Amino acid sequence: MFKKLSLAALTAIGLSTGAYAAGGEAHVEDYSFSFEGPFGSYDQMQLQRGLKIYTEVCSACHGLQYVPIRDLSALGYNEDEVFAYASQFEVWDPELNDGDGDFRTALPTDQFPAVTSANAPDLSLMAKKRAGFHGPYGLGINQFFKGMGGAEYIASLLHGYEEAPECAPEDFPGNYNTVFTAGGYPPSCLNEEGHHTVPGSWIGMGQPLWGEDVEFDDGHSNSLESEVEDVAAFLMWTAEPKMMQRKEAGFIGVFFLLLMSVLLYLVNKRIWAPIKRKG
Repeated sequence: MFKKLSLAALTAIGLSTGAYAAGGEAHVEDYSFSFEGPFGSYDQMQLQRGLKIYTEVCSACHGLQYVPIRDLSALGYNEDEVFAYASQFEVWDPELNDGDGDFRTALPTDQFPAVTSANAPDLSLMAKKRAGFHGPYGLGINQFFKGMGGAEYIASLLHGYEEAPECAPEDFPGNYNTVFTAGGYPPSCLNEEGHHTVPGSWIGMGQPLWGEDVEFDDGHSNSLESEVEDVAAFLMWTAEPKMMQRKEAGFIGVFFLLLMSVLLYLVNKRIWAPIKRKG
C-alpha cells in the first residue's frame, strides 16, 4: 500500500513538473502582508486604500457581486460613510415599477454591483481562487511555508507588466506579463519542444495601475509598489472577510484540545495507577 502511494505521489510530481516546464517560470514576489501567519490581522488603513483603488480604477471593468456593501463597516467606516459609499452605485430592483423592475440607488444591504459589460472576471473570490498557484510546480509549498497565497499572486501580476520580449512580433495581441502563465505565445518565442523561452505570457487585460493613479487623504505613498499591495490586500479581504474570526476560533479550539488532553492524561494516570502498583 505504501509503495503504491509513493509511486502515485512521484507520478503526480513528475506530471506537474512537465506542466510547469511547458508553462514556463513565473516569479511571484513574497510580499509581507499584515494578515499572514497565525497572529496576523488585516490593516484597516491598507484595506481602505485598496477599496479606494478598486473604486476609482478596477470597478470600471470588475465587479464584487458576492460582497455585501454593509461589510465595509469592518474596514472602520461608520454607518453614514457606508451609506454614502453605497449611494455611488445603482442596482437592479425587480420589485420596482409595478414588478417590471428598475434601477435604484444602492443601499448597504445590497451587494456590490456586478460588471458584465467589459467581459472581465468578478474579483470577489479572485484572491482565494489564485491561492493554489504558488510553490514549486504548483504544489503550494511556498504558500504553506512562506504564507504566499492569492494576495501575492495578484500583487505580482499587477506589477509584472513589461515590454514584450524581442522574440514577439509587434502585432501580437495582448499585453506581456511576466507572472501570467495561462495566455498565448507567438511561435517565434517557442523552442523545438513547443515550450516558450520567456517567462510569463500575454494577457488580455491592459496594465491597470501605473503608480500615482489615486490620491490618499492620509498622504500615504501612491507608488506602483504600494498600490498593488493595497489593492491585493483588499481583494484578499473580499475573498476571506472572516479570516480573523476563523483564526480566533482556531486558537480557542486548540486551547481546549490541549486542556482536554492534559485532563485525560491525569484521569488516566489516576485510574490506572493503583492497578499498575498491584501488578
